[in-house]
Amino acid sequence: MKRKLMYSALVGILLCCMAFRPAAVRILSYEVNPATQELKLYWKDDKGQQLNTFERLRQWQLAQGKELVFAMNGGMFTQQYAPLGLYVAQGKTVVKLNTANAEGNFYLKPNGVFGLTKGNKPFVCTTEAYPGVKEVLFATQSGPMLVTDGAIHPAFKPGSKNLNIRNGVGILPGNKVLLAMSEEPVSLYDFAVFFRDKGCRNALYLDGFVSRTYWPAQGQKPVDGVFGVMIGVTQPAIKGEK
Repeated sequence: MKRKLMYSALVGILLCCMAFRPAAVRILSYEVNPATQELKLYWKDDKGQQLNTFERLRQWQLAQGKELVFAMNGGMFTQQYAPLGLYVAQGKTVVKLNTANAEGNFYLKPNGVFGLTKGNKPFVCTTEAYPGVKEVLFATQSGPMLVTDGAIHPAFKPGSKNLNIRNGVGILPGNKVLLAMSEEPVSLYDFAVFFRDKGCRNALYLDGFVSRTYWPAQGQKPVDGVFGVMIGVTQPAIKGEK
């Protein structure tokens, strides 16, 4: 009798664990080492015109002798494609930190900031912690935080039916950056688990169904998508490339 009770209890625990196991979702992920790769944030060109699309960003970089090898939309934006929150470019604060309270994912606290310091050290931190970050070179604000100090956002629930295409960014051990986008709808909880299980102690949600990834080496060259801030990785272009 005792053995049967113990067996039933073990089965119950196992089923419970299985019920809360994140569903397997196809996720595109790209690791960047800012110490050896050129990682920047983009919004406008040198004439002050919004770039908005991967193709315009690619052409602009090509004119400067650089090849765009990877890009992703980099945070939420207004109807005018301006950053909804903080945006820092080349050490200059272009849009101030947004600390307002309102509805929507961006405002689900804690939200946060992704960026690079002038020493090319990447960071993801909460909005509240951002003023303590020194010598910021690039930064974009979005929300909510997916993972904060190793903990999944408290508002996310296992088994949530709120599914969507999502993209985000996290910091891996060794000061590397993990950029990821789901290839199919996923919950915020399961998306956060992906970053946590990859080793990110801090990760930030960037956006939802508008998300796109440009990664020609993997056949990802979307022709649609209009964005505010974009995250891009470049390398010297091959001579004669168009």
